[in-house]
Amino acid sequence: MAALSEIVSYTNEYLRIEDCADWPNALNGLQVENSGRVRKIGAAVDASTVIFRAAKEASVDLLLVHHGLFWAGLRAITGPVRRQLAFLFEQDLALYSAHLPLDVHPEVGNNVRLASALGLTDPEPFLDFNGEFIGLRSKMQIFPNELAHNLEESLGGPVKLYACGPATTADIGVITGAAGSELYDVAEEGIDTFITGEAPHWAAVAAAELGINLLLGGHYATETFGVTALAAHLAQRFDVPWEFFDAPTGL
Repeated sequence: MAALSEIVSYTNEYLRIEDCADWPNALNGLQVENSGRVRKIGAAVDASTVIFRAAKEASVDLLLVHHGLFWAGLRAITGPVRRQLAFLFEQDLALYSAHLPLDVHPEVGNNVRLASALGLTDPEPFLDFNGEFIGLRSKMQIFPNELAHNLEESLGGPVKLYACGPATTADIGVITGAAGSELYDVAEEGIDTFITGEAPHWAAVAAAELGINLLLGGHYATETFGVTALAAHLAQRFDVPWEFFDAPTGL
C-alpha cells in the first residue's frame, strides 16, 4: 500500500505537470482525490463511467487517464457529471489525468513509446506548441506500405494510409492523438511521412497537395502507450499492482 499524496507528488514532478503547456480543459494532475491510500493502480485512456466501474470491480484505488473529466469545459454538476463524481466519491476512487505531459514525456510518453514500437531510431523533438515540442521525428528509409503494416502490428488494428509522399520515406514524424489538423505545420518542418491518430477530412486533400505520406492509426489506439507505461512505472516504484482497462472508441 502507498500514500496517494506521495504518488501524486512524484508523478507531478516526473511528468512536469506544472511546467508543460496544455489545453485548459485538460486539467492535468489529480482531479479527484480519495481517502489517501493506494493499494492498486488502474490505467485507461478515457475517464468514463464504464471505466470507473471496471476499475472499482478490480479493487483499484487510483485511476490514471489520458483524457480526464473536464474536456467539455465548465459544466453544472448535474446529469452525467454528477453521477460520475458521485461514483468516484462513494467508491473512494482517486482520478489522475495527464494529457500533453504524458504525450511528450521522454520515457513513458505516447510519442516515444510508439516510435520505439515502430523501430524509429534516434527520435528528436519537433513542432513547437507554446514552448513545448509535441512530436518526435526520425530519419528512416522505408516503404510507406511497409511502415503502415508495422504500425498496424504495433497498434493491433487497422491503419489508413494516404501515400501521397515519396515512395521511400526519409523523415518520419510522430504525434499521437488528433494531430492531423497540424499537417501544414508538420510539412513545413520537412517531414515527408507523418503518423498520427486521426485527422479532419481536409487533411486527406492537404496530404496530396503537400506531397506527404499520412498514416492514421486511430486516436485511441495511438494513446494507449502512455498510460500503461506510466502505470507500470509507478507500480514498480511504489510496490503496488496495476491493471489496464481497455475501452476502444473506434476513433
